[in-house]
Amino acid sequence: MRLDSFLASAGISSRRKAKEIIKEGNIFVDDKKIIDPGYAVDPGKNSVYYNGRKLKQEKLRYFLLYKPIGYVTTLHDPQNRPTVVSLLPKIKERVFPVGRLDYNTEGLLLMTNDGQLAFRLSHPKFETEKEYVVHIKGKLLPKHIICLERGVQLEDGRTSPAKIKKNKYYALKGYSSITIVIHEGKKRQIRRMFKKIGYTVIFLKRTRLSFLSLKGLKPGQARELTD
Repeated sequence: MRLDSFLASAGISSRRKAKEIIKEGNIFVDDKKIIDPGYAVDPGKNSVYYNGRKLKQEKLRYFLLYKPIGYVTTLHDPQNRPTVVSLLPKIKERVFPVGRLDYNTEGLLLMTNDGQLAFRLSHPKFETEKEYVVHIKGKLLPKHIICLERGVQLEDGRTSPAKIKKNKYYALKGYSSITIVIHEGKKRQIRRMFKKIGYTVIFLKRTRLSFLSLKGLKPGQARELTD
């Protein structure tokens, strides 16, 4: 596994922070200083040291969380807003969110200390499906469905084609409810996609990640997953 992933799985830091620690020259694999975060280590054969202390992998933990609106998807927040970690049971392992849901978005969030799994689920090349229910002001027109299914040009690149599974317009209330599937994770991607084609998102909920769903969970609840 990658050295930065090993550090994350040993509870030292997030994978992003682990890259900095490695580049600072504080990590030795066996008796060799390593400054490459992508250096391959075999936890069964190699010994990894941080400031002279031998590291070992923590027990891998996986939690499926129904994130409510009003929580931030970080471990610590400088504005002292409630974080998703506070919704989990007290455990000794340091788990982190896979991907993000913004403050005003609710739904499925996976929390784990398994860096390899987190990478496979979040990197777009593996095309892990993420399903959302979106409410927008007004009626989603067929021409705009085509735009979403072809990909929308955002400031950080064109999105991959989305799948529209449901599109229902509630005329009395003046909004559309859409079920959309994507496999990327650009920052605020769903909201930006709809804004680009002229719509305002008024509700957003992630309902599925791959085969995992929110079945049986209420907002704020979490359950631990088996391997």
